[in-house]
Amino acid sequence: MSLTPADVQPLLVSDNLGDRLKGVNLLRQLDPAIAFDLIQPLVTDTNERVRYAAVSQLDPLGRQDPDTALRLLRDRLENDPETDVKAAAADVIGGLQLTQAYDDLKQVYHQTSDWLLQLSIIATLGELGEPKGIELLEEALNSENGLVRVSAVSALGELGNSQAVPLLVQLVKDEDWQVRYRLVQALGKFEGEEAQQALKILTDDPMEQVAKEAKENLGSR
Repeated sequence: MSLTPADVQPLLVSDNLGDRLKGVNLLRQLDPAIAFDLIQPLVTDTNERVRYAAVSQLDPLGRQDPDTALRLLRDRLENDPETDVKAAAADVIGGLQLTQAYDDLKQVYHQTSDWLLQLSIIATLGELGEPKGIELLEEALNSENGLVRVSAVSALGELGNSQAVPLLVQLVKDEDWQVRYRLVQALGKFEGEEAQQALKILTDDPMEQVAKEAKENLGSR
């Protein structure tokens, strides 16, 4: 017997946390348009686990009504008291490619001191596809947090903006081998002599994983 909205609705409004979490998960089995309507109140649930689950499901449910999804996600990104929920909102903004929210992401990145939230924002910029994102990614390359820097390198590659190449090639001698490893992968997404020359330099990298990845990227051309 197929699941119906009537089966899920009582769980979503239950006082029991387990029921609400179960209800959010069951929404995956309903028609996306119906599920999107039902999930919206859960985005501001009193429990952070429910909010996190609901926000995370807005990709792909938010495609039913991108304007409403944008409003919900902006609100959670800026106002939710839990970092995990804010980070989930940032992830979904990228997944739905809601480029109108770029300035919101940039503002929150500058306002927060939480590196996990900064990491989520930087990681989502490549998927977001907003060309202006290159300015924040350039800033993130100078972050004191190594994971944020690594994520910025990857996002620059995903963004695919040729303006990223001059920023990336400056990192061929970076002291963090993980940055250099992601750099090889990012440069592999670009055509042009500048990217190719940087890859050739990286084939002699002292870290074997980096050198091997660079040789494989050049060999696939």
